[in-house]
Parts: sequence; C-alpha cells; structure tokens
Amino acid sequence: MKVTVCELPDKLEELEEDWQALVTHVKNEKSDLILLPEMPFYPWIADTDQVDPYIWKEAVLAHEKWTSRFNSFEGILIFGTRPVIKTGRRFNEGFIWKQETGFMDVHTKYYLPNEQGFWESTWYERGEKNFSTIVLNDVYIGFLICTELWFTEHARAYAKQGIQILLCPRASLFSTVDKWILAGRIAAIMSGAYCLSSNHRGYSNQGVKFGGKGWIIEPENGKVLGTTTPEQPFLTLEIDLKIAENAKKTYPRDVLE
Repeated sequence: MKVTVCELPDKLEELEEDWQALVTHVKNEKSDLILLPEMPFYPWIADTDQVDPYIWKEAVLAHEKWTSRFNSFEGILIFGTRPVIKTGRRFNEGFIWKQETGFMDVHTKYYLPNEQGFWESTWYERGEKNFSTIVLNDVYIGFLICTELWFTEHARAYAKQGIQILLCPRASLFSTVDKWILAGRIAAIMSGAYCLSSNHRGYSNQGVKFGGKGWIIEPENGKVLGTTTPEQPFLTLEIDLKIAENAKKTYPRDVLE
C-alpha cells in the first residue's frame, strides 16, 4: 500500500497553500493512507501555561471546519489527532477518517508532558490507558501520539498484537529532531512495524520552533526510508506489509517474555 506523511505549518495563514498542495500530492501519488501531525488545524495551544477554555473551544471548532474538507481526498484513509470536549473535559484524541463512515475515535493521548512550550497536562486531561490495535481493510495499525513514542513497552506490546503500521503524529521541537528520529527507529524495530510520523513546522505563537521531519521507517532494522523537508513537505512511499509480518519472526520481536 502507499502511505503519506507530512510536515505542516503551525500558522493557519500558511496552512491553506500547503493543504491544497497536499491534496494534489496525494491524488497524484494515489496514496492509500495519510498521517497528519498532532492537532494540526489550530496554532499549537500548549505553548503557554495560561489556560483559556475559550481558546480550546476555538481550536475544536477550527478542527471541525478543516476536517469537513476531508472529502477532497476521495476515500483515502486519514489519521491524526484533534482537540475535543467530552462531558465537559478536554482531550487530545486520535482519529481515523473514512469517507464511508466519517470519524472514528481510536485512541486518546495518555502520556502528557508539562514543560516549557508543551504544557499539555495543564491544558487537557489524559485519556484511558488503551493501546489497542486498529484493524482496517485487514491492515493492523497501532497509535502512539508524540510523547507516547518514548514509552517503548507499548511498541513491544503492539508487536505481540501483530501490527504492521505504527502511527506517530507529533508536535516536536526543531532542536530535538535527531532524538525523535532515533525514537522512531527504535519503535519500528520493537514493534516490527513501519513507523510513520508527521509533525508541525515553523514557529508557534510563543516562539516554539517545531522540527518538521515527517518520516517513514522500515520494521526489520529501523532504516529511515525517507523524511520530509520544508522544500518537500510531503512524502509518499509504497510499503510491503509482508515485511512487517515477517519481522515479527526475527530478533528482537521473537524473544519470549
């Protein structure tokens, strides 16, 4: 199957042009799956520890507005995260979108940092500790949202569940790009799955510099097959899911617990 990762600008005024280019790219490449960055349709909220419920509501509405345009992709599977309010509580929710069924909520972010530029547990609550496999069209998919990538026990557990693709939407720093790519390589090896990640690019309102560098990493040895750049912000590659299936039979995935 063909999969697409991307880096998108944090500023809404820059997003329109990139979005149109992404739609064109995906159609030309005939991609089957797109991964978007973490909460991509509103400037990064958690760059300040001054919580404003009105801003969160604005972000929710902005994501609803942008995601109404998903029909432009004509049946392609779209994955990402979005801010939501449920029973009066704020969450960062991973989703799948299919043209036939619309949104499916599949995972709510559990591990939340709380530090300069990323005051996430101040802004919203952790979801349930649920890292279950998603099965779509006979493809087995796992979800780790940004910081969750560092909790490697879940990559190992996903290997036992037989995932073929591990999705990691991010909002991560420019200064830590190399560290994040290393985390993606380790997660691919531990899960025996293709690791896909998409990230924000540019600066937040408070001056957080995001790193871009969406990636596609293969499952056997953690080789980076490709990354995005500001000049080429979209990357589409064809992946062989049988390689992920076979990776489960080799070290270190085959070690008994």
